[in-house]
Amino acid sequence: MSFQRIWAVFLRYFFYFAKFDNIAEVFYWPTIDILLWGMTSMWVQSAQADVPDIALIILTGLVFWQILWRGNYEITVNILQEFWNRNLVNLFSTPLKLSEWMSATMLVGLVKIFITLAFSSLLVWLLYALNIYRVGWSIIPYVGLLSLSGWMMGFLSGGVMVYFGQRFQMLAWMTPFIFAPFSAVFYPVSVLPIWGQVIAKCLPTTYIFEGMRQVLSKGTFSYEMFWISLTLNAVFLTAAMSFFKVMFEKSRAKGLSRLE
Repeated sequence: MSFQRIWAVFLRYFFYFAKFDNIAEVFYWPTIDILLWGMTSMWVQSAQADVPDIALIILTGLVFWQILWRGNYEITVNILQEFWNRNLVNLFSTPLKLSEWMSATMLVGLVKIFITLAFSSLLVWLLYALNIYRVGWSIIPYVGLLSLSGWMMGFLSGGVMVYFGQRFQMLAWMTPFIFAPFSAVFYPVSVLPIWGQVIAKCLPTTYIFEGMRQVLSKGTFSYEMFWISLTLNAVFLTAAMSFFKVMFEKSRAKGLSRLE
């Protein structure tokens, strides 16, 4: 064995690792996991005697998170697909309007959201004999709100990617998890520190997961949380779509071919 060749290969991969996106992921994912599952564990430990349906609440939160993730994923990864296939210029050299592309990605995302919901709920029932449809008819508005939140995250990160290119492709996977610790996906907002609760109250996703837990634990649907989430979603999604359009037009002015 040649140490010189080993060292050369080591340097090749080490310098690749030293890029901004790779370094960011090394520190980002452990931080998110420790925050998310640490607070979930603290809540489970302190509340297990008072919350008999805790397993159902956590698994329903997980299924709802998959819906949110899918909404974001379809927008961002479809952008990346055009980068990877070197097809972005070809796509927008046709009469296709940006608004039409955005509508199509949201539509395909909605179809996949219902597929994800059906499969995930069936898996939860088969593996754990738990029925997430205990939330009843309220699952319909919750799926709608989660879709809006996912699209908001998708267009937000997509706007950065469509301007700066593939060096920010990690946002396709990282962006939803930035919101996760403050969205109270698996635990109530009260578990968060005061500053975290302030952030949580500004996010539309928080009211979705808090409302879901209220339905499962108390059997009541919070119209107040629904309208707050809908209002915040409308504001944030409009802002995110506007941001995406502005960044796309700036990128097109510089030349879309540079992104491929």
